[in-house]
Amino acid sequence: MTPPADGPRAESLTWLIEELFTAGARQAGLKYLQGIGLWLPSGPTDFAIPDLSLVESDYRDAHVEKNCFAPHIFRMVVEVTSSNWSDDLGTKVDCYAQAGIPIYLVADRRHDEAVLHTDPRGGEYHSRKAFKRGTSVPLPESIGITLELPVDRLLDGDEG
Repeated sequence: MTPPADGPRAESLTWLIEELFTAGARQAGLKYLQGIGLWLPSGPTDFAIPDLSLVESDYRDAHVEKNCFAPHIFRMVVEVTSSNWSDDLGTKVDCYAQAGIPIYLVADRRHDEAVLHTDPRGGEYHSRKAFKRGTSVPLPESIGITLELPVDRLLDGDEG
């Protein structure tokens, strides 16, 4: 069995939801969901379950099967690394790029940085930017809201 997520990881995700709410994601026609299935184009039964997804508000219309939804409704997926960190930094980068997910954000606690993948074309991300502690990750405006995320909070959760 997979061990449960640690507290700071859960805090990071909860904090991120609060930030998306404050930035007006709902007013922009978006929903932020944890544990929603993303149907992948790599096989007839292939899917991923990102830690957090920013999706179109009418995402239910894009249901495929097995509680998974078509990739076109996803504007951003977020992973906060845990014991399976190599999946988040390798396999999932490829899978999300092949699915055409516009923005993949990884809070990489293993390497103490946040990594923003954008511009998926031809099955790979053409832009990868790493952000160190003390800086913020500016999310591309293409998601429909303006938001900068402090790396320390993405990595550590809500310390305050």
